[in-house]
Amino acid sequence: MSASTDVQPRLECHDVTVRFGGVVALDSVSLAVPPATIVGLVGPNGAGKSTLFSVLSGLRRPDAGRVEFEGKDITSYSAQGRARLGLARTFQHPEMFPGLTVREHVMLAHRISTKRSRVWTDLVTGRGFRRTDPEEVERVDGLLAALSLSPIGDRPVAGLSLGMTRLVELARALATNPAVLLLDEPSSGLDALETEQVTRVFELAVERRGVSLLLVEHDVSIVLNLCSRIHVLDFGVKIAAGTPDEVRSDAAVRAAYLGDDQAVGKGA
Repeated sequence: MSASTDVQPRLECHDVTVRFGGVVALDSVSLAVPPATIVGLVGPNGAGKSTLFSVLSGLRRPDAGRVEFEGKDITSYSAQGRARLGLARTFQHPEMFPGLTVREHVMLAHRISTKRSRVWTDLVTGRGFRRTDPEEVERVDGLLAALSLSPIGDRPVAGLSLGMTRLVELARALATNPAVLLLDEPSSGLDALETEQVTRVFELAVERRGVSLLLVEHDVSIVLNLCSRIHVLDFGVKIAAGTPDEVRSDAAVRAAYLGDDQAVGKGA
C-alpha cells in the first residue's frame, strides 16, 4: 500500500491554520494522501484531528493555507462540490434517515454518484426506490455482503446499534465510488469481529478500487497495521510524520501520545 513520492497526491493540504478566537486549533498543518494508499492521522483528544477533517471535507474554511484535490485548489469549494469530485467522509456520530432501510441508504448513495437526477423522484417525492438495474443491484448487494449487512438489509436504520449504524454509514460512503474517503473513528462502537471485517473492507477498497483513505482512529494498532504513512498532531501542530515504524519510535510521539512500549503494543 505504499506510493511513490513522485505520484501526484489525490488530496493534500498546505500550511492549514484554523483559529477559534484566540485559540489556534491548527497551526500550519500540511499532509498528503497519495492514490490507493491508507494514511493515518492520530493524536490525543483536542489535537485538531476533527478540525482538519472539517477543513479537508469543506465544512470549514481555514484561516490560512489551502486544500488541493488532484492538484486543483479546492479551498473555496463547498462540501457538496468536493463530494462531486470524489471526496467522501464518515463522521464520529453517523447521521441517518430513520425511515429508510439499510439497503435504501446504500442505494441512495449509489444513485447520487451514478444517477443524480433520479434522487428527487426516489426520495423527495416519496415514489420509492424503483427500477433498479443489474449493476446497481450488484454493487449494493456486494457492499451489504462485505459488511455483513445483508441479513438486515430491509430493516429501517432506526433502532440499530451504534456499531451497525456505523457499518451502514461506511457502506453508504463506499457506494458513492469515492476517490478519497475520510474515515473519522470508523472502529468506534464495533466489536472485535466487526473491526476485523471493516479493516479488510478498507484493504479491498484500496487494492481493488484504488480508493485513497485518510483514517482518524484511536485504536493505534489499527493505524499501525493498516497505514503506510502516519501523521501525528498535538495541540494543533504536526509533531511527526512517517512510516509506522518511524512514528512508533519517535520520542516526541511517544511522549505526547503513544506512551510506553506496553501501551504501543496493546494499541492503547
